[in-house]
Amino acid sequence: MTDTSASTVVQSDGRKKSTRDSPKRATLYRMAMPGHLCPFGLKSKSLLTRKGYTVEDHLLTTRDAVDAFMLRHDVDTTPQTFISGTRVGGYAALKKHLGLRVLGKDETTYRPVMAIFGATALMALALMINLYDSFAPLIWLKWFFAMSMVALAIQKLQDVGSFVNGFLGYDLLARRYVPYGYAYPFLELYAGVGMMALIGAGSPLIWLVAPVSIAIGAIGAVSVIKAVYIDGREPTCACVGGASNVPLGAISLSENLIMLGMGVWMLPT
Repeated sequence: MTDTSASTVVQSDGRKKSTRDSPKRATLYRMAMPGHLCPFGLKSKSLLTRKGYTVEDHLLTTRDAVDAFMLRHDVDTTPQTFISGTRVGGYAALKKHLGLRVLGKDETTYRPVMAIFGATALMALALMINLYDSFAPLIWLKWFFAMSMVALAIQKLQDVGSFVNGFLGYDLLARRYVPYGYAYPFLELYAGVGMMALIGAGSPLIWLVAPVSIAIGAIGAVSVIKAVYIDGREPTCACVGGASNVPLGAISLSENLIMLGMGVWMLPT
């Protein structure tokens, strides 16, 4: 018969302590009022559970309860997590405590652009499977580029004013003629949708679409090269909207070169 009892060690104060690992426990205080269920509280609880913690979940169900808790612990926000009796903090602090990356206020990431490109690549693949008898890589590439232009335009159109604020940080033409910044998302959408309508059609209507793509792509590419590779600046890119934290650089240059190249590629030879 196997002995499953835990061994013990004697601590410096003479007390005995089991060497068996005790379960990880955390105490969470989160807002759960009838009119508002704090999403960060739910995310904190989920994260703790996934990391193997047993969570003592305290719901603050009234405004008075929330205010009293914040006053008692001298904090400005909820949720608040306590581990081993020590306050860890809110959701971002909890992620840091558990060794997860937390994007800083001024940090940049390519994740939004990569998400868009990944989605449009799959959309183009689905279209190829549905409409074509065989997979033609160059045709797939055209659909991928055109769909990416449309997706990026949609991101900008969600808040054109915010996009323009970021765009003016580096685009050479927009700095000289601000209305171009407001027109840019519509021009990108027009070029992308036009190309989607004309892929494989061999229509002369492409002459109404391709020059727009070539023009905005060329201006954008020159602007990125000057801002990043000549002036050495590090502004954020407005390619997925003005509020993004995507760095201006290789990805931004690629977007503009895609529009330029796609426009040239679509022209009849």
